[in-house]
Amino acid sequence: MASRARSTMIEGAALLLAKHGLQGTSFSEVLELTGAPRGSVYHHFPGGKDQLVGEAIEFTGANVNDALQQRAGESAETITAYFLDLWRSVLTRSEFSAGCAVLAVTVASEPGDLADRAAGVFRRWRTRLAELLEQGGLDTTTAARFSALLIASSEGAVVLSRAERSLEPFDLVADQLRDQVRLLAGG
Repeated sequence: MASRARSTMIEGAALLLAKHGLQGTSFSEVLELTGAPRGSVYHHFPGGKDQLVGEAIEFTGANVNDALQQRAGESAETITAYFLDLWRSVLTRSEFSAGCAVLAVTVASEPGDLADRAAGVFRRWRTRLAELLEQGGLDTTTAARFSALLIASSEGAVVLSRAERSLEPFDLVADQLRDQVRLLAGG
């Protein structure tokens, strides 16, 4: 039971980070969202808010990597489309109120543990995407470069779409990325 409450709080913190950023995510809001008892905060997260936030971004990172793993062995075009669809889905399901929890922590945290953990998540995404893109037909160097471009471009497109409350910026960027990977793959 205790581990379920802890997991629920981590998931809740990840959602709040994606919607409200680092400053907009507090223990009180996590408790309100998840219904967890107040006493569970310091029981499960004796390191305070930084521990909870760190675990929330690790949770987000693992979810994206797990989702990508489902597409292992598919073409670079399919991997690209899938990654883009993950972020497009975040925008549509949240009605433009959510983005990337890892990005939210990155832009709001000072150098230190949280920034390092966010960097580690982005590095793992980049590495995993590069591996999948290479398996999907791109050469090693191109896969590494395109994985960084794919992450940076999709994150920026999510921000633009949230700001404009429209899928148009995201779709413009996504179309360009799909065209580019098609060319890189020789199609």
